[in-house]
Amino acid sequence: MAAKRFFDESGSDPDEPNNKRIRTRPSFSSVIREVVMVNFLQNFCSALEPMLRRVVNEEVEHGLRLGARSLTRSSSLRIQALEPSSLQLMFSKSVSLPIFTGSKIGDIENNPLQIVLVDTTANQMVPTTLSYPIKVEIVVLNGDFPSDGDNETWTSQEFNRNIVRERTGKRPLLTGDLFVTMRDGFAAVGDIEFTDNSSWIRSRKFRIGARVVQVSSNGVRIREAMTESFVVKDHRGELYKKHHPPALDDEVWRLEKIGKDGAFHKKLAFAGIKTVQDFLKLSVVDQTRLKGILGGGMSEKMWEVTVNHARTCIMGSKQYISRGPNCTIFLNPICQVVKAVINGQTYSNRELASVNRAFLENLVKDAYVNWSSLEEVDGLLNETALLTQEPHLNNQTVVRSYQPHALLTDGTMEATSVPNNVHTECNEWLVNSTFIYTPADSGVRYNVSESSSDGELILERTLFHDS
Repeated sequence: MAAKRFFDESGSDPDEPNNKRIRTRPSFSSVIREVVMVNFLQNFCSALEPMLRRVVNEEVEHGLRLGARSLTRSSSLRIQALEPSSLQLMFSKSVSLPIFTGSKIGDIENNPLQIVLVDTTANQMVPTTLSYPIKVEIVVLNGDFPSDGDNETWTSQEFNRNIVRERTGKRPLLTGDLFVTMRDGFAAVGDIEFTDNSSWIRSRKFRIGARVVQVSSNGVRIREAMTESFVVKDHRGELYKKHHPPALDDEVWRLEKIGKDGAFHKKLAFAGIKTVQDFLKLSVVDQTRLKGILGGGMSEKMWEVTVNHARTCIMGSKQYISRGPNCTIFLNPICQVVKAVINGQTYSNRELASVNRAFLENLVKDAYVNWSSLEEVDGLLNETALLTQEPHLNNQTVVRSYQPHALLTDGTMEATSVPNNVHTECNEWLVNSTFIYTPADSGVRYNVSESSSDGELILERTLFHDS
């Protein structure tokens, strides 16, 4: 046993590591310390990262500012010179309203929009020119720009911020010739049209603006132009729009307050009043009957709007001849007397004061009833043609507009010998109410008074058209 123990001790190497010491497990406290250290490093890095990002961003921005300063320093004087300027673009005329999608946009005279260059020195718009051409872009602006308290001044940045773009998935809001070249202070805008209505923006209105997109190297700033604000309606609304002014052969629903296929339209159509001319003729010959056709649904205010709109129509050059015993009267398209030939003598409407008006009024009513059989001529006839009944000689084309402000008269009378099929009230046959007459044996100034069914006195009208 001793020998064996000696062998074991002699065979052992003192440098050999202790196997028991290698297999020793770490203590619980050391594990805790290690976990705490790892968490600390992670938290520290998480807190350090945003701070490092902020510092880097600040340093980068600082470096960019230093670099840009040297680049812009040389042009700073030119930039400052761009703002103060008396030059401005301006649309020469207002746009024609209403505006519908898909329709060409023009001015109030139905011409293409025109842009002019003006000098606003001393608060006056003086047309001016430049020695070089400039490129101008047509854009759409928000209808509430500029604000009500700042209608005269705005910056280029404010103008650009208020440019309206198309809705997502839609075509460009404004299409056509959106870039024009201005030469000698003038530029004509080509065909442009809206593709979308204005109901989807807050103001529900648009403006058309014009801005310079290419400036000469001399650095002159030119202020932008803009039209008045307006509503853009869908194209389908154009089918029902009113005409301003209406034409005589327009359907009667083109008049204000008379809707297509509405109650008033149906009542008028049932009574045979289909066109603006039909409406005006009956308003001249028998206004009370016309009001009765429309019924109580049309208030006095609505009536005035409708009639005033109808009276803005262009009369044209046509005249209608109605002949009676020893008397021939010439009527305009709405049944007003222009001239008369009595016993071979020609009378203008001013000279008809000495003629028996009851007889003449009966002729007018008879002409209205037999309108389709009247002789139609073009142009105003000279005195020789009137006397010889040769209506086609010396024709002169004259376009007249029906003037509503010369329809009032004073005094009353009752017409006699009226045909049974014609209403007995006369009105609006004398347009000129400023005549001064003297008594005559054969007649005095006669006027016709209108009264509604309930006895209310209505505006008195006269018989003849002022030539």
